[in-house]
Amino acid sequence: MQVREVPTRPYHDQQPGTAGLRRKTAIFQQPHYLENFLQAIFDVQPALRDATIVIGGDGRFHNRDAIRTAIAMAAANGVARVIVGQAGMLSTPATSHVIRLRGAAGGFVFTASHNPAGVEGDFGIKYSLKGGGQADSALTDAIYQRSLKIDRYRILEGMEIDLDRRGVSRVGATEVDVISGVEDYAALMHELFDFERIRRWLKHHRICFDAMHAVTGPYARQLLVTDLGAPESAVINAVPLEDFGGGHPDPNLVYAKELVQGAMAADAPDLSAASDGDGDRNLILGPGLFLSPGDSLAMLTANLTLLPSYRGRMKGVARSMPTSRAVDRVAQALELECFETPTGWKFFCDLLDAGRVTLCGEESFGTGSDHVREKDGLWAVLAWLNVLAVRNIPLPQLALEHWHKYGRHYFARHDYEALPAAAGDRIVEGLGERIASLRGKRFDGLTVSAADDFEYHD
Repeated sequence: MQVREVPTRPYHDQQPGTAGLRRKTAIFQQPHYLENFLQAIFDVQPALRDATIVIGGDGRFHNRDAIRTAIAMAAANGVARVIVGQAGMLSTPATSHVIRLRGAAGGFVFTASHNPAGVEGDFGIKYSLKGGGQADSALTDAIYQRSLKIDRYRILEGMEIDLDRRGVSRVGATEVDVISGVEDYAALMHELFDFERIRRWLKHHRICFDAMHAVTGPYARQLLVTDLGAPESAVINAVPLEDFGGGHPDPNLVYAKELVQGAMAADAPDLSAASDGDGDRNLILGPGLFLSPGDSLAMLTANLTLLPSYRGRMKGVARSMPTSRAVDRVAQALELECFETPTGWKFFCDLLDAGRVTLCGEESFGTGSDHVREKDGLWAVLAWLNVLAVRNIPLPQLALEHWHKYGRHYFARHDYEALPAAAGDRIVEGLGERIASLRGKRFDGLTVSAADDFEYHD
């Protein structure tokens, strides 16, 4: 095996968004496209040399090829050790946990989150920092600037690695450790939740979890079926597929239609839930009830102190600006700090690292706590199972009692997919022009109480 420097030319579309670089799969398959972006990361992050990095992905099409490329480039750029999920599978929250657990200097997650997969679908990469959080804006800007000037990348030629077999091997001077993508994460969940109590509750109650043919299938089977004793039928669409079964792995009322119909049926499970492509989002449903992301965050904040692992250590809560203010009322009642941030989990990470918050959530079906530095879909499902097992009342009753005590905040999210950028810009610009005059105006019997152009100071 030999390290080779490959001449290349810049691509000009490698500006990462709020959660990494996402493009059509065909774009990532262009010659040198992925290599350019990875080399830009290695160039601006010299601390990765002689260090450990973690690599995983959500199992979508092109995942294995991208991971092999990343390992070959890590070896060529002096990374001492690569930890990679078996079969290239490692959920986003599990990657964050492994980075923290193994003291890694950072990691790559190959995912386009909730976007469709396959040859005609999307692909992406997220770069995680030491500590397991997403790269901040300053770093992603530096990576982008480097990508505009890149003229070569380093790669180890002739590399062979079996991603399906666990164990340690060497690629050049780099140690490659293929690990279970599930074991470390499952062990963490056992530390956080009372599995025995949930197991007893499940003997008399039914659940349904939709893995959407994405990365959380094996995690859900281990935790819900093997560890908690739920029947195999409790986890649907559990086998990860490269195209997510042709579906859209976004856990919402549109794309989790099968799950929603079951939750609204006369014989609905006591808890229905789903997660997304890379395992960081969640959908929570009770019999005849959909919990909005804001309500779920608020109700977990009000009830998690009943669990031993969270009792006495609730420091504060945070929500993204578009998320409903339901959690604000709970925080006020519990005398907890409450923060409003821009959309993007990286903004929560600063608060988590500073020890200012324990729980956080955003409008795009993301909820999490300080156990990792990412939102965590299965964590939210287990948290709800544990709360229901402790409260021992149906989820609709718990919700009604919560709304009676704290008031109800209605929330709706409208997604406009494949909207031309120019049309989107006109909408935002038009709203911006009207912001100052909206307060106090009435629309269909409702009065606008607040309207502002959001600013955030870290």
